[in-house]
Formats: sequence, C-alpha cells, structure tokens
Amino acid sequence: MRYHSKILTTAAMLLASASMVQAERMTVVSFGGAYGAAQNEHMIQPFVEATGHEILFEDYSGGIAEISAQVQAGNIQWDVVDIEVIDLERACSEGLLEVIDHSQLPAGVDGTDAADDFIPDALASECGVGVIVWSIVYAYNTENDGPAPQTIADFFDTETFPGPRAMRRRPQVNLEWALIADGVPAEEVYEVLATEEGQERAFASLDRIREDIVWFDSWSQAPQLLNDGGAAMVQSANGRIFSAIQDDGRPFEIVWDNHVYDLDVWAIVAGSDNVDTAMEFINFATGSEPLAGMADVAYGATRLSSAPFVDPAVNSNLPTAHLDTGLKADGIFWADYGESLGERFNEWLLNE
Repeated sequence: MRYHSKILTTAAMLLASASMVQAERMTVVSFGGAYGAAQNEHMIQPFVEATGHEILFEDYSGGIAEISAQVQAGNIQWDVVDIEVIDLERACSEGLLEVIDHSQLPAGVDGTDAADDFIPDALASECGVGVIVWSIVYAYNTENDGPAPQTIADFFDTETFPGPRAMRRRPQVNLEWALIADGVPAEEVYEVLATEEGQERAFASLDRIREDIVWFDSWSQAPQLLNDGGAAMVQSANGRIFSAIQDDGRPFEIVWDNHVYDLDVWAIVAGSDNVDTAMEFINFATGSEPLAGMADVAYGATRLSSAPFVDPAVNSNLPTAHLDTGLKADGIFWADYGESLGERFNEWLLNE
C-alpha cells in the first residue's frame, strides 16, 4: 500500500517548480493511536513530501465541543478534523464546518469518477468526505476464567459474566446497546429511542450495570483497560483491538454482535484560514491508495477503487465483513437528539 513512484515523482516535480513561498502550514486533528499512526504513514507524510506544506498533526477525543468553542470564539486553531459521522450532521447543521464541493474530488486510480467510486455514505454530507468505515465493538480477554461472552446482552449480564465493563463516556452507542440488551430489535432502536418511554428504558438498562461501568474518554484507553485487568470487557473502536491483537500479541477477542458501524470523514473547520490547502489535503488523503492504507488498522476504505490495494487476508477483520450483524449509526437521529440526550446522560452520570 505504497504510492506509485510515478505519482511521487510527478508530485516532486511540481513541488520543485513551485515557489517555496507557496508552502502553507495547517493543523490536522484526528484520534491518535494506531489509527493516527496509519493516517500519518499513508496520508500526512506523503502529502507533506509531495507538496512541501507543513502539517501539525494533533489528537483529540472526538465530539464537537472543541470545534464549537473555536468557531464561537472566532479563534480557529484547527483546519482539518477527522470527525465521526454520528457527530457530523449536528456539526454541519450548526455551521461549525465548511461546505465541501465534492465535484473537486479526483477520480480513483482506475479512472472511476469520484461520485461513483465512493460508497454513498461517504459523500452523504456536504460537510465531509469519508475516510473509513469503522465500528464500535466490545472485546474480552480470552485468558480470563469463565464463559466467553457472545452478545450485547452478555455485556449487560453481570451475573453470568462478572467484572467491570469499560465504556466511552458518551450517550452514543451506549443507549443503543442498552435498548438492544433490553430486547429491542436493532432495526427499531432509533424509533424507540426517539420516545420518552424509550429513553427511560435505555437509562434503566444502563442502571442495571451502573456500578460495574468504568468510564473512559479516549479510544486509546480501551485496550489498556482490558490488558491491565481494569475491565473484563471493553467497548472499543474495532481497530484499537485489532492493533492490540495483531501488533502486541494480546489475547483479546472481538465480539461483533450488534456492533454499531459508521464512517469517519475529513472535514474543514468553519472559518479556517487555510481552506484551499485543507481541500488540497482532503483530495490527496482520500485518494484510492491512501484510503487503502487504513486497512493496516482494520478499517474499511470508502472508495471502491481502493480494493486492489488491500491485502485479502485482512478482509475478515474489517467492519464491512460484518455488516449483517451490525447496526448503522444514525447521524440524523443524533443531530436531532444529541444535545438533549447528552445533557440527560451527563445528569445521569452525576447522579451516580
């Protein structure tokens, strides 16, 4: 999954012919860990080498609070941000992100027009361009005693499967899982969660494991908690667990039952002084080969033309191989209910 020498040579020639005064500096923000390392290898550094632009590559924990604070204060510190689609619609509707002209996106390496090359969800929002298909799963340590959990209901069954559960400190996914564990069919989750009764039911389901929950804020903490015994099961982005298994040899097992899958996109923070350079980066980073590089950490590419650059042996570890057992995160639902459910979730936490 390396760039063709012809592509790099051409980029280098273009750079050599350009004035160095044209080089820009901007800040790109993502989620760090193995995921950020893969982006750095396949997107950030090749772009820097090809263009001469400088990139400050920083980590954040997700959500829109920091983006909103910057935009409202008129003090834009970030230019390009990797944002989860579950947060994208709200950020876009609140004017926190620039509108992106998808017609500027380059064709795939096989010549397929971008509009036909990207999977539909990747270009569904005017404020982003899809980077990966990823999923929130849970995992356990196979060296622990007792039966192996297999379902979301097992995650909520502390009697049969005792021990702390580590969960990200957000209502998203936790409320969906709480309803599924309580018997709501996955296809009805968002319909139920849109009602007052459904919300009461979700929080009541969480109440049953409240004393066993270990909260974390960053995905990087999930494999650490599982590894050091801080939790018997951990909610996690699938790539974090894959990396711990593949790279660190950890005895972890992923449970794909009712995983909640979604996309991440590259977006541009509204008011950025570097919109043109940011778009140049997005065009580069969402090319066929850079996107294929994200399979290194078990995330699916959003371009069809990326497939030839992905090792077939990795395919079974990608969320795209388990869509039949998963639930697609509903970004529109969370755009409508994210603020109110976020406030209610925080109040619920304070009442522990």
